Amino acid sequence: MLRQRADFLAANGGLRVGTPAFVLLVKPRQDDSPAKRIGYTVTKKIGNAVVRNRIKRRFRALAHQVLGHHGLPGADHVLIGRGEAMTRDFAAMHADLVRALERVRDGKASSDRRPPRGKPRRR
Repeated sequence: MLRQRADFLAANGGLRVGTPAFVLLVKPRQDDSPAKRIGYTVTKKIGNAVVRNRIKRRFRALAHQVLGHHGLPGADHVLIGRGEAMTRDFAAMHADLVRALERVRDGKASSDRRPPRGKPRRR
């Protein structure tokens, strides 16, 4: 499981697939370990602590069912919760995660190569 901020920031530079309930980030690690690591994040914009923890529990159950068969070996996976993660049917979220992992495996995921937000640079 991912716990350190540096691991989450590294995963942010990888591939991303958006679904109604979550955004999946996948970043292959540069080590020789075939382990599949997972991290979860839900911002305070989504709701209070009870709602955020419930969403993370749903994500843990989802990852337990899906990542063993469909996850990428040697990669870090991060699920970022969206507002619909609380109300979306679990079977639909399961199908979304399988489809998102297939998109990553097929190379159809987008990479986040946008310039950072903030003040525009002066020329």
